[in-house]
Amino acid sequence: MRKGKIMRKTLLTGAAIGLVMAGPAWADIKIATAGPMTGQYASFGSQMRAGAEMAVEVINAAGGVNGEMLVLQLGDDACDPKQAVAVANQFAGEGVVFVAGHFCSGSSIPASAVYAEEGIIQISPASTNPKYTDERPGAGILRVCGRDDQQGLVAGNFLAETYPDKKIAFVHDKTAYGKGLADATVAAYEAAGGKPAMFEAYTAGEKDYSALVSKLKSESIDVLYVGGYHTEAGLLARQMREQGMNTVLMSGDGLTTAEYWAITGEAGEGTLMTFSPDPRKAADAAAVVEQFRAKGIEPEGYVLYTYAAIQAWAQAANTAASTDFEPVVKALDEGTFNTVLGTLEFDDKGDVTLPGYVVYEWKAGAYDYLQK
Repeated sequence: MRKGKIMRKTLLTGAAIGLVMAGPAWADIKIATAGPMTGQYASFGSQMRAGAEMAVEVINAAGGVNGEMLVLQLGDDACDPKQAVAVANQFAGEGVVFVAGHFCSGSSIPASAVYAEEGIIQISPASTNPKYTDERPGAGILRVCGRDDQQGLVAGNFLAETYPDKKIAFVHDKTAYGKGLADATVAAYEAAGGKPAMFEAYTAGEKDYSALVSKLKSESIDVLYVGGYHTEAGLLARQMREQGMNTVLMSGDGLTTAEYWAITGEAGEGTLMTFSPDPRKAADAAAVVEQFRAKGIEPEGYVLYTYAAIQAWAQAANTAASTDFEPVVKALDEGTFNTVLGTLEFDDKGDVTLPGYVVYEWKAGAYDYLQK
């Protein structure tokens, strides 16, 4: 039995759970992934689902975990904190032992309290807010992505070095991810000698940012840093061009989806963003990348991060010869894992030892490393 009692709570209105039979019907190891399967950030939920389904398929084909097959459940939190808690409680009631999730930091952080209480291991593929691990409620809370203080340091230094005499504005969407990333970037920019021309919040989910764009134009802003996701950043990029502005837009890993270009079109040309080194280019991931592409799936953004989260847990469970909470956590803490992201380990906070962030540029509908 895993640690903690099972909380059998009714799923709150609006939350959703789906079951994906990624192994035979008799399989008895339930794992899950959770993220924005619906809503404006659903493209990231699709990335997580694709990564999780492929990982489970491959693991089951190789004999499963400790000789047992995996069944994958999907949770839709729509990047809403309350819905994320509802999904976490439902997973607990269903007997899930491991969750590769959530996506948004604002979902992962409150859900982690449920997982810690219920003895469910959580490895987030994408939640980058430092509080997720700095203030984690238990030892089974980890991530395979970087942190916003790392990402912000790279972005802030890049802005100070690349645009030393330009007017740079910083805006954020008030979320745990967006504000946290903007705060970290501003701090690094100021430490490097920069002076922000503006620092403001905007409301996520709106369609018209013309008032903010007009203010940026009146202030002759040369570079706009956006702490937030691709939907709003895309609209800001497009509406700046519509007002005749040549302002460079820069953001973080919330732009790692082809949907960004679908929103911006040519207005997205030259957009800059920070993200970890592209795992699609790594030798360790080559065979898996081909498997995805053979199925018509481009493993962009956090597809391979979700895959890697499941790989790490599965290897730890095999090492522990158990799926129980404590022995698997011990194996995660002490082990080295071979994943599509490369060889990784977890530190004493649950953060991962992987290369840091680099700067990308959007060109002709795709993102790639910035060529200087």
